[in-house]
Amino acid sequence: MKLKILNVLTVSMVTLAILAPGIIVFNLVWGRHIELVKTQNLSCQVTNINQGSEPLSLQPKSINTLQSPVYKKLSPHNFFVTLKIIVQQYKIVAILQWIVLSIPILIGFGVIAYDRYLIYRAAVFKAQVEMLERLWEHSIEQ
Repeated sequence: MKLKILNVLTVSMVTLAILAPGIIVFNLVWGRHIELVKTQNLSCQVTNINQGSEPLSLQPKSINTLQSPVYKKLSPHNFFVTLKIIVQQYKIVAILQWIVLSIPILIGFGVIAYDRYLIYRAAVFKAQVEMLERLWEHSIEQ
């Protein structure tokens, strides 16, 4: 049973080691894609503002009200934008990536270290048994 668990963990560690560079590259490409989408959205917003706004018109209503996302009515689009901003602020995705990558590695190292410890204890026990057998033979000879 223990050997099967060790084999499964070894295969999962090797698989993770093979897939880790791909995951990192995908993360980098996805980050660049998100930046490109943000840039395109900002570009569209700038063109919409320039086409639809009057030159230098002051709106006293916007001065007196708070411009916080909490006080605005959130449409589904604004909700997801706000959620994405919160996720980016706290770097939850980065933390989850490190957890997902590090937990199997730590479990694998733990199993390997425990296996090495058991081998070490067996060697120490064998040495002690041999020493006791030599002492016993020595006491019989006398």
